[in-house]
Amino acid sequence: MKQAIWVLTAAVAMSYVAAAQSNPVMDSVRQIMQRQEGNLTGAAQEMPAEKYGFRPTAQQMTFGTLVMHVAESNHFLCSRIAGVEPPKQGKVELQPTDPKDKLVSALKSSFDYCKSALAKVNDSDLGTQIKVWGGRQMPKAGAAIGLTDDWADHYSQAAMYLRLNGLLPPSAKKKGE
Repeated sequence: MKQAIWVLTAAVAMSYVAAAQSNPVMDSVRQIMQRQEGNLTGAAQEMPAEKYGFRPTAQQMTFGTLVMHVAESNHFLCSRIAGVEPPKQGKVELQPTDPKDKLVSALKSSFDYCKSALAKVNDSDLGTQIKVWGGRQMPKAGAAIGLTDDWADHYSQAAMYLRLNGLLPPSAKKKGE
């Protein structure tokens, strides 16, 4: 009897492991999104409103443009990866000179949208070709990897902008700071 219970328990545990491993790519994208949402929205909240026009050099985008760009990219890429229309609020024209509150709200909303849209995407669909910028075709897998790369790239940019203004980025702060 004990052996039968052990075998049944092992079978149940193995089915949970198999289920957890059925979407390792998109599960990883969703996990990265959770961390980068905290980093990017935290950076947007940390930067003072009067510094949203800051740019280290004339060739670089302003901090406000960076926040706007991430929000717009989230709507675009998450809708393409999920194969759904972007939300109506994603079509609202943002401007880099919009007030901080509006840009932060748009950024938060874009991550909420991505969470909802990407929740339904599984690895079996990642080979599907989609159109991205300029009508270029790529598999959903490439767009998902590009999305996580964009979050990392733009967070490092936001972190640099914060540090140039004497502020610590969220990932450099001790818990509770």
